[in-house]
Amino acid sequence: MPNPTRFSRQYPTALATLLTVAASQTHAAGFALIEQSVSGLGNAYAGAAASAEDASTVFYNPAGLMFLKGNQVVGAGHVIVPSAKFTDSGSTINPLVGGGALSGGNGGDAGSASLIPNFYYANQLSNGLVLGLGVNAPFGLKTEYDSSWVGRYHAIESELKTVSINPVIAYNAGDDIAVGVGVLAQYADATLTNAIDFGTVCLGSALAATCPGAGVLPQTADGTGKVEGDDWGFGFNFGIMYSITDASRVGFNYRSKIKHTLEGDADFTVPTSFATLLALAGSTQFSNTGAEASVTLPESASLSLYHELDDRWAVLADATWTRWSRFEELRVKFDNPVQADNVTAENWDNSLRYSLGVNYRYDPQWRLRAGIAYDETPVSSAADRTPRIPDNSRRWLAAGASYRSSDTLHFDIGYAHLLVSDAATNNTNSLGHTLMGKYESSVDILGAQVNWMF
Repeated sequence: MPNPTRFSRQYPTALATLLTVAASQTHAAGFALIEQSVSGLGNAYAGAAASAEDASTVFYNPAGLMFLKGNQVVGAGHVIVPSAKFTDSGSTINPLVGGGALSGGNGGDAGSASLIPNFYYANQLSNGLVLGLGVNAPFGLKTEYDSSWVGRYHAIESELKTVSINPVIAYNAGDDIAVGVGVLAQYADATLTNAIDFGTVCLGSALAATCPGAGVLPQTADGTGKVEGDDWGFGFNFGIMYSITDASRVGFNYRSKIKHTLEGDADFTVPTSFATLLALAGSTQFSNTGAEASVTLPESASLSLYHELDDRWAVLADATWTRWSRFEELRVKFDNPVQADNVTAENWDNSLRYSLGVNYRYDPQWRLRAGIAYDETPVSSAADRTPRIPDNSRRWLAAGASYRSSDTLHFDIGYAHLLVSDAATNNTNSLGHTLMGKYESSVDILGAQVNWMF
């Protein structure tokens, strides 16, 4: 009986890469979703940990609940429309199995529109104590390519959905200091697919001598792999806000890491020609099986400033650090004993996001907003940039408005355009195929929010 092949053992590593991306997103650098408040969207989220505009401060700094009046319910939605178009510049087959060009087109527009909802509640128990609740989606990903594109062996579909439930409590810690703490309960669900070049798998195995006669050659015997998994994980958030003067305050917010062990299934579609060879060899590789992978979603820390210049103008600033360097590797375990544990290197770097914003009170009912931001990518090089996350640094241009229809009802709208730097990729997958080319990307975000005070 032939031993498990080198390429067959490497392919689960590709599945590990899929699950690594199961915590990925492209609308903030890396895979975090900063779009948790429409009132903040118009400022490009400048000053988010110090502005305390409404109950959405639960996410950005729970201490800000102490700066609100009465009780609040906030409901918001962001429509995020990303575009990611790839241009091939010489993608190649593994040279150990003959080399040559990978076939297929550029894959179409990999971006897919998504609706990101947010809900927040604030309940003032006393002058010195406020309870809050946030329900939002702090991480996510959705990209999809044509099934026959040149990078099909790297990725076809990638989708992550998360939901975070965040109860918090805020209290006065002194005349000018407020503190807030909360618990994060986060659900993550991922679905990821790609094509498998079983011709390359075969030629790299102990079955190599039988592959040509069976017609199992590179790019002629494709199948697919699909991974689905989900998990609950837990963490905490903490914030402090200090009033320097009646017109100025600073805020610090920390959101902890959350570890997920995604458990689910790995399903394979194997062409008959290669399945026959596996059966003759008595191999159970590429059989449908259970799978799990541990993924740590990183912690972040924000420092913000809010300052009122006069009764009309206010300026805001923010710097946010995210510990993406936690993505050094991912270990995946398969229930099928033939497929051993695999470790995939990620090599991501920590990143910073900087933003500046301004508010203008036009009259008692209308407030206008604008903001800019620069968001660093954690992807360290073209070799580490995968088509599941064709991420690069981006610049934000944002504007928005708030309308106060009554003392109890406010509305917010916001828009942002993200200019993403062109992103080169020179990524070699576990089968030795190299995807080489460039991504041109952009993102548009439109949000609307309702605030009810009572």
